[in-house]
Amino acid sequence: MRRRALLLGSACALGLSACGFRLRGSATLPFDTLYLALPANSSFGAELARNLRAGTNVKLVDKRDEAQAILEVGADTRDREVVSVNAQGQVREVRLRQTVTVRVTDGKGRDFLPSTTLFTRRDVSYDERQVLASQAEEALIYRDMQTDLVQQLLRRLSALQP
Repeated sequence: MRRRALLLGSACALGLSACGFRLRGSATLPFDTLYLALPANSSFGAELARNLRAGTNVKLVDKRDEAQAILEVGADTRDREVVSVNAQGQVREVRLRQTVTVRVTDGKGRDFLPSTTLFTRRDVSYDERQVLASQAEEALIYRDMQTDLVQQLLRRLSALQP
């Protein structure tokens, strides 16, 4: 019985390692210091800073002239569009979109990452009888979309070649 469990555990471990699965780990960025040129109350900026501190080798600095790279956010927009309605004209499905435009420079005008637009969207069912629940669900989905955008940006930053 014990031998069978050991054999099964070994087979599972071998199968996971053969498929290429590995934990995300930390990202290595091509610069050591970074200045975030973002509004102080930006939720996107707060999440980005938290992920940069926790999952990369970069040190965030408070002064623009101390940084090897400067990350600027040009636009951070959220959009909501009605996708479908029922026979009575009531909304049944909405599409949520979030778009962020970012640029990373070296402070001297040279681009590490030229102006790039990151985009995500989700289709969500909507129930007019439960407006508060639908609004709370949309807020959670926007937060999830923001996390996806931050992860997209971190992957792009780790792939940069200075």
